[in-house]
Amino acid sequence: MKLTAERIIDAGMAVFAESGYQGLSMRRVAQRLDVHAGSLYYHVPNKSALVRLMADRVARQAYEAGTAALAGLGPGAGWQERVEAQLVALRGTIRRHPGGAVMFADSPKVLSDGALALMERLLETLAEAGVPAADGGVGADALLSHVTGFVLQEQSQSPAVAVGAEEGAALCERFPMTVAAASAFGEDEKYLRSVRLVCAGLEALLRP
Repeated sequence: MKLTAERIIDAGMAVFAESGYQGLSMRRVAQRLDVHAGSLYYHVPNKSALVRLMADRVARQAYEAGTAALAGLGPGAGWQERVEAQLVALRGTIRRHPGGAVMFADSPKVLSDGALALMERLLETLAEAGVPAADGGVGADALLSHVTGFVLQEQSQSPAVAVGAEEGAALCERFPMTVAAASAFGEDEKYLRSVRLVCAGLEALLRP
């Protein structure tokens, strides 16, 4: 099969999913493709360029998913619904890629066009709602950072600690509000509520 940049990105994402950033190398990508490492450099010059391409793929897919989600809204949808549609699509896209949260977190730093397009559209949504520009910039950044952090926890591979009945009861007694909050909602509902809380804060800043 012909070696292409797309195949290299596919292999890079697979290696990244298995070993993370530190384990990603052009040599390991070449091994996965069963080619000589030198043949990769014609398409992708180095590891940094590969990371940029990987991050950009995730961000572009998220942008396309957000476009579809926005198209599915009714004509009377408010700005909060438009924000929610974009961020639900973003979370779904990142979750489809093992290690996707880490890749997406890197996408603004590597100047991914896809990540910049996501930010631009979110800023436009907030500006159209009447959020002042300075607050909109911070708000959009907070929303995107929240998505990244939320999915990062979901994709964490740290082993869960087994808790016996006696220890569980002791934790409930010592930290009743924390335990209750942790079990109040499923992950999807918690995510939606968290996005809406940030939007509620932004709503207080709307210009008359």
